[in-house]
Amino acid sequence: MAVIPMWQCDRDGSMFADRKAAEEHDRMLELADYLSGFLQTQMSQANGLTEEQAEEIGLILARHKEPLSRAFKGKPSMLLELMEEEDKEEAEAV
Repeated sequence: MAVIPMWQCDRDGSMFADRKAAEEHDRMLELADYLSGFLQTQMSQANGLTEEQAEEIGLILARHKEPLSRAFKGKPSMLLELMEEEDKEEAEAV
């Protein structure tokens, strides 16, 4: 019988066969958590953002941190490329 090592992410219970992938996923979820808290704090003054919305936005931002980081550093076209990629994926899914 073969033993297959698996890593479980503490935050959401996701399972990974690769430790690096598990740690990367955990860091992404940690960033999403911090972003959600930041958004809730900033938007609570405007009373326009629910906790669920803040969490979803935080996850979106964390999932796309690389292109967003490049966009903030002076390459806003990265966001256009990201949107085009998502449009292609959406079209392929249909």
